Amino acid sequence: MTGNHLVAYAAVVDDVFRALADRTRRILIDELAERDDQTLFELCTRLIMRHGLEVSRQAVAKHLDVLERAGLVETRRDGRFRRHTLNRAPLRAAWQEWLRAHVDHPDHPDQAKE
Repeated sequence: MTGNHLVAYAAVVDDVFRALADRTRRILIDELAERDDQTLFELCTRLIMRHGLEVSRQAVAKHLDVLERAGLVETRRDGRFRRHTLNRAPLRAAWQEWLRAHVDHPDHPDQAKE
């Protein structure tokens, strides 16, 4: 990686991990991975019904904003509604560029056990 690419990549990975540090945001990612293109109302309903999380619409909207700033969620207008979709590219970049290097490192003692 060149110097500029490394700096840009580090910023993306930092944003991804910062966004994923919160449990509610990870659950939102799970919900969008399972069923993409959801409205705020649909996501709030799924958080309550499937996970027992009593989170206000305002709080979920803020979580979605964090995920959007990290590039993990894309939002588009659909009449009066905003529809949210998962963007897997930043997750893939974090996996390919950083996590995989540590998980699949051939010299790591855990690799010899498997």
